[in-house]
Amino acid sequence: MCLFLCRLTQFQAPRGASRCHWLTCWRPVSLLHGPASARHHVTGGRCPSKATIIGKTVVITGANTGIGKETARELAKRGVKKVHCFDLVGLIKMNTSSLISTSPGGRILMGCRDMEKCETAAKEIRGATLNPHVYACHLDLASIKSIREFAERVNKEEKRVDVLINNAGVMRCPAWKTEDGFDMQFGVNHLGHFLLTNLLLEKLKESAPSRVINLSSLAHIIGNIDFEDLNWEKKTFDTKQAYCQSKLANVLFTRELAKRLEGTGVTVNAVHPGVVATELGRHTGLHQSQFSSFMLGPFFSLLVKSPALGAQPSVFLAVSEEMEGVTGRYYDVMTEKEPAAQALDDKVARRLWEVSSRLVGLQENGQHGSIKKEGVSEPEQKPLQSPELGRSPP
Repeated sequence: MCLFLCRLTQFQAPRGASRCHWLTCWRPVSLLHGPASARHHVTGGRCPSKATIIGKTVVITGANTGIGKETARELAKRGVKKVHCFDLVGLIKMNTSSLISTSPGGRILMGCRDMEKCETAAKEIRGATLNPHVYACHLDLASIKSIREFAERVNKEEKRVDVLINNAGVMRCPAWKTEDGFDMQFGVNHLGHFLLTNLLLEKLKESAPSRVINLSSLAHIIGNIDFEDLNWEKKTFDTKQAYCQSKLANVLFTRELAKRLEGTGVTVNAVHPGVVATELGRHTGLHQSQFSSFMLGPFFSLLVKSPALGAQPSVFLAVSEEMEGVTGRYYDVMTEKEPAAQALDDKVARRLWEVSSRLVGLQENGQHGSIKKEGVSEPEQKPLQSPELGRSPP
């Protein structure tokens, strides 16, 4: 049991450690203090900061379900301006909804592919938090056209963007392709957020100090960037490795972007939020048999977080005073850790940036260029189906 209950979300490997060293650095969770203690050790608890987002605008991708939805809910709460009133009669007569709507509260933009689910989630959050400034916006990260349209709307209609949380993701799906012919996991998890971030950079700079948060994963430690075949056209498709490649790309992107943003007041950090019970793992088949559900269920009740707890690391990076000026780092839940060795390779990070820029049609001067695909060939036809865009860690 002790071997199974490994500490999957908070461990520290020595600088320059190999992948094998990383894998052997998992610390067993002590059960001496009972299940509650073990669960708290794994989940990391709630964000300790009480900071608000009053007067700020936060963009969250994949916010209609899972971690994204709970991140939107928590930040929406922090965006409501509290009114102190000691006149009980006046408080009873007070029109609360109109009072809140005229206050300079925090704004939440929920970018999602499924607008029906997004509208439902936004309405639920507005009702639960009494923050009327929670908006559902269409954003399909599997479509360059949709990403550009979303960014154009935000740049045109929003006065500021203080926080961008690149939360959406797909995990271990079949060999689907995006609208533009990219591997679905690399296209959504990395390229989509790479393009979106670049298109919103000027607004983020204007709003500085501002923050970019990239949700990565512990899976990056066994990832590898195959520049010769990013799209899995020359080798047999491996959905697990495709996912790990995309998560490594998130950390490398964070590292390179932080360097390019030095002196601008915009910070960027990557985070592994922990192991969370959301829809993202539906393609893994972990609970498709009664045996696995029966055997693993009790352990997962200890090891797996609720979406509400899974959102806490994103909230921490978004609002905590401790994160002011901190950039280019990797966080395991709410603790800074050194990522795997291959995530520290500046040459690979720089090359990934250059390749990604060409793939999504960006030039170094910020203008829109033609798409020159490296390691990617045009698809014969578009897929008939694509997965939901939600977010949770492995």
